[in-house]
Amino acid sequence: MAQNRYLKLGTFLQGVGSSMSLWRHPELEADASIRFPLYVDLARKAEAGKFDFVFIADGLHINENSIPHFLNRFEPLTLLSALAAATSRIGLVGTLSTSYSEPFTVARQFSSLDHISGGRAGWNVVTSPSDGAAANFNKGKHPAHAERYRIAEEYLEVTTGLWDSWEDDAFIRDKTSGVFFDPAKLHRLNHKGEFFSVQGPLNIARSKQGRPIIFQAGSSDAGRNLAAKTADAVFTGQETLEEARAFYKDVKTRARAFGRSPEELLIFPGISVIVGRTAEEAERKYEEIAGLGSIQDALTYLSRFFDYHDFTQYPLDEPFPELGDFGSNGFRSTTDKIKKDAKELHLTLRQVALRASTPRTAFTGTPEHIADQLEEWFREEAADGFIIGSGVPGGFHDFVDQVVPLLQQRGLYRNEYEEDTLRGHLGLPYPENRYTKQKITN
Repeated sequence: MAQNRYLKLGTFLQGVGSSMSLWRHPELEADASIRFPLYVDLARKAEAGKFDFVFIADGLHINENSIPHFLNRFEPLTLLSALAAATSRIGLVGTLSTSYSEPFTVARQFSSLDHISGGRAGWNVVTSPSDGAAANFNKGKHPAHAERYRIAEEYLEVTTGLWDSWEDDAFIRDKTSGVFFDPAKLHRLNHKGEFFSVQGPLNIARSKQGRPIIFQAGSSDAGRNLAAKTADAVFTGQETLEEARAFYKDVKTRARAFGRSPEELLIFPGISVIVGRTAEEAERKYEEIAGLGSIQDALTYLSRFFDYHDFTQYPLDEPFPELGDFGSNGFRSTTDKIKKDAKELHLTLRQVALRASTPRTAFTGTPEHIADQLEEWFREEAADGFIIGSGVPGGFHDFVDQVVPLLQQRGLYRNEYEEDTLRGHLGLPYPENRYTKQKITN
């Protein structure tokens, strides 16, 4: 391992969590998903722990079977803009779909967040897996999986082009001469593609970090290619060290094939952590949250990956039903893995549902055990960092107070912030403006 390679950490901000039943926990406020002071507390705790960023997921469609957090939550950019004023160093990453938004607006929104926060913005690029989203946006039929990724690739081409509308030193602002900007350093994109026609220029300058950091969250073949070609960081979800190492190697190899340095694409598995002073205490915490839900809750949670398919029609204790290609147009990598594991491990529907709704991960145990797991994944090149989620109330505070100091003692993690932008935290190079680069090249 290179001497200056340090572990990177982000954390999910999820209100009442990502399960059907965590909101019922006696130590969690049932309306936590819309309690702004709670988000401020978590963001500031993450900043005290020298985290690289906080991360807010999003979706564009709900129904009666959606998890409680999805039913009533803040829009990410609004929340992140407010958190920018409540923090000073930590990165601010939010999800926004390329399937149901316009590139000019999104480029402007994230650039605004980047300026408001002093260069701490990041965009998690997703393609909206749910068919239900189409009904909310007056755009006709939901695009097929392959088409969504073609849209996303062109979308990123447009947004990154718009972020280069102004060269870094375009704004002169000379009050004596009356020259506000140099017209030669303002550029129109004039993009005309398969899905978008965007003239530009963008009406906001480049930020302190050049442009927002691009995250990508798809793990399908199309998602891996998009990440390898366009992303700065990848949010993924492998469950074992072996799976994570294979994913890491695959995406880094693809990045190299696109002419990129693999070190400029960071891999972040999202993990659920439960910290206990003893292994028995951690297990007790897990059993406590597992006991909050019913099998009906578990089936409902499972159904969201399959476009809310009704799993109650199948026997619980017989083999997981044969679904063919069902689910492949939504959460493709997730549904493919669920079906593969069910077949290879001979799992019943009940077992699949419980595994999906309350997963038991390797990151459950004492602070030393969790630090050991993080270090092993990091040193074995299964991850450049992790996005930490906590399945229990107060669990994130436990992680910062008990696990982070161990990582620092081992020389794996920073003791203080060395930079003040998200790009700086992640050790990623400053993106030179394309027009300035052309002038230098010519």
